[in-house]
Amino acid sequence: MRRFLPFLWLLFLGSGCAALIYEIVWFQLLQLVVGSSAISLGVLLGTFMGGMCLGSLALARLIPVRQHPLRVYALLELGIGIFGILVLLAMPSVAKLYAPNSGHGLPGILLRAAVGAVCLLPPTFLMGATLPAIARWIEMTPQGVSWLGFFYGGNIAGAVFGCLLAGFYLLRVHDMATATFVAATINGVVAVAGFALAAQTGQQLRQATSRCGSQREEPSSTNPNSEQSLLTSVAITGEEKCGQPVADSWSVYLAIALSGLCALGAEVVWTRLLSLMLGPTVYTFSIILAVFLGGLGIGSSVGSLLARWTVRPRIALGCCQMFLAAAIAWTACMIARSLPYWPINPSLSRSPWFNFQLDLVRCCWAILPATCLWGASFPLALAAVASRGQDPGQVVGRVYAANTVGAIVGAIGSSIFLIGWVGTQQTQRLLIGLSTVAALLMFVPMLWLPRKDRLSVGRTKPNRRIGDAVLLLASIGLAGVLAWSVPKVPWELVAHGRYLPTYNDDRKLLYMGEGMNASVAVTEMSDGVRNFHVSGKVEASTGPRDMRLQRMLGHLPALLHPKPRSVLIVGCGAGITAGSFVVHPDIERIVICEIEPLIPKRVAPYFKQENYNVVNDPRVAMVYDDARHYILTTREKFDIITSDPIHPWVKGAATLYTQEYFELVKQHLNPGGLVTQWVPLYESNSGAVKSEIATFLDIFPNGTMWCNDDNGAGYDVLLLGQTDIMRINVDELQQRLHRDEAVAGSLREVEFKSAVILLATYGGRGSDLRPWLQQAEINRDRNLRLQYLAGLGLNFNQGTLIQDEMLAYRRFPEELFAGSEPRKQMLRLLIARSKAGK
Repeated sequence: MRRFLPFLWLLFLGSGCAALIYEIVWFQLLQLVVGSSAISLGVLLGTFMGGMCLGSLALARLIPVRQHPLRVYALLELGIGIFGILVLLAMPSVAKLYAPNSGHGLPGILLRAAVGAVCLLPPTFLMGATLPAIARWIEMTPQGVSWLGFFYGGNIAGAVFGCLLAGFYLLRVHDMATATFVAATINGVVAVAGFALAAQTGQQLRQATSRCGSQREEPSSTNPNSEQSLLTSVAITGEEKCGQPVADSWSVYLAIALSGLCALGAEVVWTRLLSLMLGPTVYTFSIILAVFLGGLGIGSSVGSLLARWTVRPRIALGCCQMFLAAAIAWTACMIARSLPYWPINPSLSRSPWFNFQLDLVRCCWAILPATCLWGASFPLALAAVASRGQDPGQVVGRVYAANTVGAIVGAIGSSIFLIGWVGTQQTQRLLIGLSTVAALLMFVPMLWLPRKDRLSVGRTKPNRRIGDAVLLLASIGLAGVLAWSVPKVPWELVAHGRYLPTYNDDRKLLYMGEGMNASVAVTEMSDGVRNFHVSGKVEASTGPRDMRLQRMLGHLPALLHPKPRSVLIVGCGAGITAGSFVVHPDIERIVICEIEPLIPKRVAPYFKQENYNVVNDPRVAMVYDDARHYILTTREKFDIITSDPIHPWVKGAATLYTQEYFELVKQHLNPGGLVTQWVPLYESNSGAVKSEIATFLDIFPNGTMWCNDDNGAGYDVLLLGQTDIMRINVDELQQRLHRDEAVAGSLREVEFKSAVILLATYGGRGSDLRPWLQQAEINRDRNLRLQYLAGLGLNFNQGTLIQDEMLAYRRFPEELFAGSEPRKQMLRLLIARSKAGK
């Protein structure tokens, strides 16, 4: 049967490719329903990996050994493909059932978990059973265990390809449905190949029990008292009867569980930090995941070779964990002290694909050593617990389940608890400590041997035990040194991100914090301008151009609405947009939806003069949730909804720019309601801006655009949509400013000294822009096209060019503006001057 093993490796390659495509698609689908907060992602990750854990454990109990392993494997792959398509088709129905019944707090979390379990447990259960199923084709010898390691590595190699295929092609060019059908096709091909191989090999299944005694390796007869002979016996047979577990295997299961915990915990931390440095786009996340998986695959292949030849797999596993303590410290130092300061300016590149190459190199340099060691740990753990005559499916299932349980704890614990509580520095120190504990679990038993072994080994080398003790103490001391060497993440990285090497200004840090969902900072420049930073970029500031935009997002809809009473603000930021509503006397309720709790609690107070201390206003209700999820599940309607989310190239942000999201917003507007949407022109490209505007106007066809330039240079715009046809009376607007001095004063602070000057920012209507938007790609839930378009343009500075293209279609709409002729004439003049660039 050995000649078929390379073909099985190819099958696992295809299986891993399909699995990663599904994982990416399912997470995007479910995030649209349950949200993309850290809690939602933790729930999804827990159910995803929990299903794989259950499947790996259940295979040996549910499927008899007499069933042909290849036929079982083929059926599992066929089932995965069927469930993959069912999840895609059933998701709209799941969303309809979930939305009316969702809430907040513990009941809401439990409901999210139930949705994730219903959608993810069936296919992931089958995924987890594939490796134990095929393991029954392999005998529990060092050579067999080595092949299992190679299969595991092949599965990961396929996952790397699937990750890159989905992130850089299938989802960028097509959509989630296409990606799902491609993955299902791969499952189908693998299943057909599995059935064909099963037919070729017939029922030639090994009879492990009857062959165990004859193939059992015995200690060397030339020197029965030698330590080498004894260790060989323990390593291969465990001094157990044929078919029984190796003694003290619990320590191996615990060690591999800790290894999985550290691997996924580190992945969460390093993805957070590397995305600050590279830009948190979908492409960055694909590269990081591909490098991480690639390291696991390389390490698994090397570990498989070691498992074949080593007679002390436990010691090899322990050495891997000890080296991992050093590798985690290496990565922490590289991310905090080296890579951010490499002299790289991403804006100099003419193509984003050049930057992707640099991103790949930096990720490999930082995280490849650790991931290779984690990959090697799995086959070594298999070798440490394997003995002849055992059911291979049961052995592999237990090791895989232990590793997966640890991974679940590591991923959820790091993302939801540790980073928010103690920060990335302390989290990495804890991971170093846990890796050392895993190593000690393998080393400590060598300090003592069973009584009969001490008689033969202990007397011949009395100093060996002392030497082992010294080695263990040295390992603990080294771990302490490594943990102490982990540096803090530099605040400059949180503030400036990928442009850190190009900044050389006089900013000083006022605050930096690491929350569950984002790392944030507040800085102040020598001229007194304060900046709020998130995800490695400035999100809000007290600078003139940012203040204008933030006040426009609030005051423009509040003034154009005849009598606004309730407002929903998507994204707190510095609180300046939300604070703009505080001065309007008719406003009775202000709901602020923010995904990161640190921002309203710790960031907004630094801007309380500009935001009128909005977070402490009695009319304000703060909701900590993903904004899309809140709008999907709330029954409340509003007079005004204003949305100032983060840039659309940030992974996950594009869900707040989709056609379906704007439809949800429209459904939550009261009659006569207004919605404003921020659209950045900087750090973007023409295709992304066209997609944002065209998608918005598809739901609000009578919408208008209002410009916020920077001394004539394009910077950003806001879109204004309404449920009815709007008519703006300039005179009435000016009278409201005369009547409400607090509102007029707030506008004067940003150089809007009259209603005419405010309305002169008019940039056009949907009907005007239609020719410019002819080739625009609509951003829909099923494709999230915008995040892929915007991810290719984040290093560009084309704001002025884009603005000039749009304003070329602008004309003065007589039917939109009403009022006295002198004011209308002044408005015509100001709009014409801005169009001419004067």
